[in-house]
Amino acid sequence: MRVAATIAARCWAAPLAALALLAACGRDLAPAKPTAPPPLASFVVGSAQAPHEQAWDGVVEAVNETTLAAQTNARVKELLVDIGDRVAKDDVLVRFTDVEQSSAQRGAQAAVAAARAAFAEAQANFKRIDDIYARKLVSRADLDQATARRDAAQAALSAAEAQLRSAGQQADYTIVRAPFAGVVTQRFVEVGQAVQSGPPQPQPLLALAALDALRVEVTIPQSAVEAVRQHPAATLILDGGARRIDAPNITVLPTADAATHTFRVRVAVPTGSAGLWPGMTVKVGLAADATARLSVPASALVQRGELDGVYVIGVDNTVSLRQLRLGHRHGDAIDVLAGLAAGERVASDPVAAARWLVEHHAGKRAP
Repeated sequence: MRVAATIAARCWAAPLAALALLAACGRDLAPAKPTAPPPLASFVVGSAQAPHEQAWDGVVEAVNETTLAAQTNARVKELLVDIGDRVAKDDVLVRFTDVEQSSAQRGAQAAVAAARAAFAEAQANFKRIDDIYARKLVSRADLDQATARRDAAQAALSAAEAQLRSAGQQADYTIVRAPFAGVVTQRFVEVGQAVQSGPPQPQPLLALAALDALRVEVTIPQSAVEAVRQHPAATLILDGGARRIDAPNITVLPTADAATHTFRVRVAVPTGSAGLWPGMTVKVGLAADATARLSVPASALVQRGELDGVYVIGVDNTVSLRQLRLGHRHGDAIDVLAGLAAGERVASDPVAAARWLVEHHAGKRAP
């Protein structure tokens, strides 16, 4: 019986030892305690004063947007676009009836023709009188009278030509064109509707916005404006923070709202930023008061699922994996919110640090 029990115990010993080894491999490697510094490239974590980022709600708007209004009294004949349509510069958007405008233009053209004929007759008469006066055959009064008739005819011609230009402009107003390339955002009229140029105000027709140049307008309190002026840069935060767009061109408007004591900040959206449309809201990260900030390069981080960490080299030359809580990324550097202190040493290459840990533990276990 004792022999059988001894054999059974030996049969169970090998599997238990294997399970213990697997369990040890599944845990993080314990800190190694070498007698000499580990041969690993490293850096010392430093603390630097940097502006803290504070997020504010902003509204995207087009830099070029306008509401086209009627500039003549007429009726809508054709409405060639609708909300959401993209248009190019000088595309025809609306056509009005032009019966009155065309009639006024033709009348102005006839008035110009009559004024030109009257001026030609007055000019010819003046030349005749002037020649006769040079031969001393008419009095000075006759010359002055001919001169006055010529000048009056010339003034009448200028007035008729001005009236023709005005009538032509009114005729041009019956065709509404796009002042710039963009998209139609609103429509205020229908085909057949009568419109007036005023008073009290012109009838709005269409609203147009250009999508090639956008900006975000943010309202911030008076207490935060000085930090933004000292650090004039912003970050557009999209998709719940998953997407960040650096926007270095910002403008703080020079006056505050007297009722709310707030300032408006305009952030230029970089060209080619997709997913932004006029009217939508976005988070805008602006500088706040400066605070001490720790950061590590992204290349030194170790990621295990949703956990982030670095290999820390202690003052006693031990190497251990330390879990971190990270903040925003600034280029290749990532803010560290918790898990590290200024002055600690971190391995630059996490792969080399992990390999050294494994080799060091293997060497300690070797007989």
